[in-house]
Amino acid sequence: MKIMVAIKRVVDYAVKIRVKPDKTGVETQNVKMSMNPFCEIALEEALRIKESGLASEVVAVSMGTAQCVDTLRTGLAMGADRGIHVEATGALYPLSVAKLLKALVEVEKPGLLILGKQAIDDDCNQTGQMVAGLLGWPQGTFASKVVLDKENQVATVDREVDGGLETLSLDLPAVITTDLRLNQPRYATLPNIMKAKSKAIKKFTPQELNVEIKSDLEVVQVTEPPKRKAGVVVSSVDDLLDKLKNEAHVI
Repeated sequence: MKIMVAIKRVVDYAVKIRVKPDKTGVETQNVKMSMNPFCEIALEEALRIKESGLASEVVAVSMGTAQCVDTLRTGLAMGADRGIHVEATGALYPLSVAKLLKALVEVEKPGLLILGKQAIDDDCNQTGQMVAGLLGWPQGTFASKVVLDKENQVATVDREVDGGLETLSLDLPAVITTDLRLNQPRYATLPNIMKAKSKAIKKFTPQELNVEIKSDLEVVQVTEPPKRKAGVVVSSVDDLLDKLKNEAHVI
């Protein structure tokens, strides 16, 4: 069985985000970029499934500008067998990404498609659900545990919901999106980083996949959240109650 994993290049989680002066987005020039943390978890899970003997190949897919190849190389260094890069210069929103993934699935014929549940740059949490709908595949979102039964072609997925844990049984092929508690991603070792340089990365364009990139969304404005006011030290419980009642209006 082949597993396809979608990975996204985002601003590194440790970088302080700065909004552009014209408020059209956030600064990405001269900013450290890395693989989306949820995508790292998705790739780690695919690699563990392969190492357990339940999959024969892991294919990493990324979409965007030429710099996305660097993120793909990171995925290859972690252990993916090969990469696919869909070159696109403009903004890619979830529906466009889902359509591109659907087209790639039809080319590659994977038995399992794994994505991070969301990206930390836009927090959309939509792509996995959309691509499952387009493919007509069952989906298990926010997975905190994945168990594959290769013989019966079934995936059992535990997902965290408000009331506790929900267990789903999915017929393969299926789409799974990963939550934070699924696993701890590995670090790429130096020998694997060197090996990744010789692994194949196939390139596609949206036109070659017969996908028209257009957006039904328009970003009107991006602004920073309001600065938090400094706290106040109160001298007594009575003062605290007075402020909670008359200033904060919470009691």
